[in-house]
Amino acid sequence: MSLKKASIIIVLILLIDQISKIYIKTHFALNENTNVFSWFEIVFVENDGMAWGTKLSDFFTFISDESAKLILTLFRIVAVTGIAFWLVDVTKKKRSKTLIFAIAIIFAGALGNILDSVFYGIMFDDSYGQVATFLSDGGGYAEVFHGKVVDMLHFPIWRGMLPDWLPLVGGKYFSFFDPVFNIADMAISTGIGILIVFNKKAFKETSKTERPDLVSHNNPI
Repeated sequence: MSLKKASIIIVLILLIDQISKIYIKTHFALNENTNVFSWFEIVFVENDGMAWGTKLSDFFTFISDESAKLILTLFRIVAVTGIAFWLVDVTKKKRSKTLIFAIAIIFAGALGNILDSVFYGIMFDDSYGQVATFLSDGGGYAEVFHGKVVDMLHFPIWRGMLPDWLPLVGGKYFSFFDPVFNIADMAISTGIGILIVFNKKAFKETSKTERPDLVSHNNPI
């Protein structure tokens, strides 16, 4: 897969991700939800940290929430820069399509969430009890690099009381699946899943017979 094709995939994922987030920000108040099916709902939440809302300040109490947010955003930028160099490298070396596709969608997902963290704070006012306004005259809800990631996809596939005979959790209310996520998260998770499940196919070395540019004209194979 060429870098051009990988770039098209990245742009498509970014467009879907950002359009969905901007729509949610400009049509839903924070924590507002709407049921699509019994097992799927749209619910607007904002993530100020990492997965499941975890913050660096939860682990390092001497760091303020603002500093933790800035450090996390900067770390994400460094990480996505590394992924970009990796993507360019594997396309130049004409590695497997599986590897290039996986890296491309991981990059797209990571970049999509970075856009929220870097720009959404200055692009929108807050969503508490109201629908946010894009480029409000009153300014945004946070400074640059301090924006929150918009999540909206929720799949409560099953909710109910667990049987009493189950050890430890019997008789308790249980919901599966609780995390709320976005298109960017899906892209990252899918890419990582591909690298894990199709590891051998993704990281296989390209043979000389598959790489005409590596075949010696003086000693053809």
